[in-house]
Amino acid sequence: MQLRENQPLASFTTFGIGGPARWLVEAASEEEVVEATAWAQEHGASLFVLGGGSNLLVSDAGFNGLILRVALRGISVAESRPQTGQPAQRVYQAAAGEDWDNFVEHTIQDGCAGIECLAGIPGTVGGTPVQNVGAYGQEIASVIDCVRTFDLAERVFVEFTAAECGFAYRRSRFNSADRGRYIVTRVDYRLQPGGAPTLLYADLQRAIETSYSGNAKPSLAEVAVAVRRIRLSKGMLLVDGDPDCRSAGSFFKNPVITEDFFREIAARCARKELPRYPAGSGLENAGLVKIPAAWLIEQAGFSKGYTLGLAAISSRHTLALINRGGATAHEILALANRISGEVEARFGIHLEMEPVLVGFEPPQ
Repeated sequence: MQLRENQPLASFTTFGIGGPARWLVEAASEEEVVEATAWAQEHGASLFVLGGGSNLLVSDAGFNGLILRVALRGISVAESRPQTGQPAQRVYQAAAGEDWDNFVEHTIQDGCAGIECLAGIPGTVGGTPVQNVGAYGQEIASVIDCVRTFDLAERVFVEFTAAECGFAYRRSRFNSADRGRYIVTRVDYRLQPGGAPTLLYADLQRAIETSYSGNAKPSLAEVAVAVRRIRLSKGMLLVDGDPDCRSAGSFFKNPVITEDFFREIAARCARKELPRYPAGSGLENAGLVKIPAAWLIEQAGFSKGYTLGLAAISSRHTLALINRGGATAHEILALANRISGEVEARFGIHLEMEPVLVGFEPPQ
């Protein structure tokens, strides 16, 4: 285990913001995860687990503890025995430090459906079950077979089935009830060999029709290319030198509210059509509806390109807050608070931030 001191963290994040870590370790094996966490415990050091750094905002003061950067690599594949009358499936076991977009491309080249609409999302495999990553009609919860973790409380490795992960919209047990307890070291995904791509979102359907001359049966690769193009048009694809890419992606979650509250808001917006999406399947989402946070932000008076110091709203997507170059974490939070305050004042809806805040005192 190699321990580095006073390691700057800005370069480890897509925001490009953040002070130094008191200590930093890159763990390339489960044994090093165990060793690093034991060191933190013995020295009374706060611990934060870092993956791809695509969903973080690190404070200007940095983190006065141990940053454990998960760098485990490796992908293995196993055919699964289908249930009677069900098609064969393939289980991919991916180490937590694998680049997510590279992994998606790997499965597409193998002809396996299930995560093609999640192409272009920055970060690592280990972060996908934590946030229950989803986009364009697909969600990680639907393809998870098993999540292997290290339990910091009991100091043993524990594996969870999808049903045990407590998945909900952008949530899991790992970022809610058990936040900070488990370190993801491997994720197993159950995908469909020869399966058809998912085409549920209108934006994606239009992109396919435009790019592939109305092809009614696009390939998995064509859908992934279309998704990446859409993400690029919104500044949600990491491109070197593109200022709109110095962000943490969507900064706010799409609010989920009751049908009654939706009708109340719609009545107040009589002259404008209030967009809505299903809150998700399952009894827990009965009577609920999802509203685009981007629409709320725009109606509250914030347009693309709006600036506050060196922080700004992306010129291509209202949901992304960006570092224009030299922005501080304080400036990003000031802009986020101004936006959420106006949305709450106008609609009575509190916008929840997506990025994890690291090193802030008191905790935000």
